[in-house]
Formats: sequence, structure tokens, C-alpha cells
Amino acid sequence: MYNLKNKKIIVTGATGGIGDAIVKCFAQQEAKVLATGTNEEKLELLKDKYKNITTSKFDISNHDNIEKFIDNSNMILGGGPDILINNAGITRDNLSLRMSNSEWNEVLNINLTSTFLLCKFTLKKMIKNKYGKIVNITSVVGHTGNVGQSNYAASKSGIIGFSKSLALEYAKKNININCVSPGFIETKMTDKIDPKFKQLIISKIPSNRLGSPDDVANVTVFLSSDLANYITGETIHVNGGMYLG
Repeated sequence: MYNLKNKKIIVTGATGGIGDAIVKCFAQQEAKVLATGTNEEKLELLKDKYKNITTSKFDISNHDNIEKFIDNSNMILGGGPDILINNAGITRDNLSLRMSNSEWNEVLNINLTSTFLLCKFTLKKMIKNKYGKIVNITSVVGHTGNVGQSNYAASKSGIIGFSKSLALEYAKKNININCVSPGFIETKMTDKIDPKFKQLIISKIPSNRLGSPDDVANVTVFLSSDLANYITGETIHVNGGMYLG
């Protein structure tokens, strides 16, 4: 249906709940996937689970090596990349007045600056190939804000504005850049939320449930396919109606 067979795809943050689901969806489409993350053990488990993927340990906070990483990815995948999924990100929560410079800088550097650099060096390959899809995973928090997450909200909101600018710059080059904005998704992170607080969150979601990683992955795969060729600069919300942007 999506015709992603043999498409060359990089997925960052592949070992988290959403990342795993994205890799699974692309693997099911017989794409050539390079899954990256910092946890070597989890990457091995991922490779065992989905036989037709390649994994590579890489820390996207290492900005000086991102260009080399993209060049190496080109060799590993045998060309491309055709598609880049920027899914990796971190949180360092704290109230703004208590937030340290390092908590602010670490989140902005990994979530926003790393996304910028990954896009920058991947776009050079895509322009040469006259084809490309980039999907940046942002967050509902980037639209609504959240107590204790001013750094995270700023980084995710920044990704949206950045993606819109890229979309305008490269639409004529046959390159589409879009965002997927998840709400509260069932992952190991949300499993740690106090049950009473989790119920409070669910009560504010019209769909009356948390989303699943597959809900996010399905939209990501759609935006990566040729079915979405006339969509660029958009953000698709996956939040059960919690926020209607």
C-alpha cells in the first residue's frame, strides 16, 4: 500500500516505545532501515526482533560527528537516505526558576540542535537524489506548554517552526518535511506515572485512553510514503482529541 519496499530510512531514538513501533512498521513494509540509539543492548534486541533492519549505536548529542554519521549511513544503506525520522529526544524536567543552565542546554541541544544538524546533512544527500521525506517527532507539549517542561516545550515548539521553514526551502527539490505531534502515549515513561494522575490525564482526553506507539508509527509511515507527496510543512496531531491545533 505504502510502496516503501527498499526505501532507505534512518530512525533515531529507535529503542524507545515509539521508536520501536516506527521501526516495526517500516520493517513490515520491507524498507531498508538503519535504527540508531545509544543503548547497544536494546539495539541488539531490536535487530533480533526485526531481521531485515540494520542497527548502529550513535549519540546524536555528538554534534561534531553527525555529518560523518550520515555519510556512514549512506554506505550502510547502499545509498540514500530517502527518509529521515527524527524521533530521539530527552527530558530534564524542572520548574523554570529552578532549572539549571545545563538542564536547559542539554534538552535544547539534543532535541532541537541535533535535529537541525541531522536534517542539514541528510538534505545534502536528498537534494542530490532529487527525493526525500523527513518526519520530525514533536509533542503536544510543544503546542500547549507544560508545568516543569519549559525546556522540553521550547525544543519541541522549535522543531515545528524549523520544520515549516525547511518545508518552504526544499519543496521545489521534491523533498517533504512534516511533523508528527504525539499526545500521551503508552510507553515505559507513562507507565511510571502515578495511577491517580494517569486517570486525571485520561479524563482530559476525548478518546478516553492513552495512545499506543503504533498510533504514532502509522502516521509517520504515511507521511514517509508517496501517498503524502502533496503534504509538506504540516503537523499531524496524534492525541485522541486532547489538543486540536
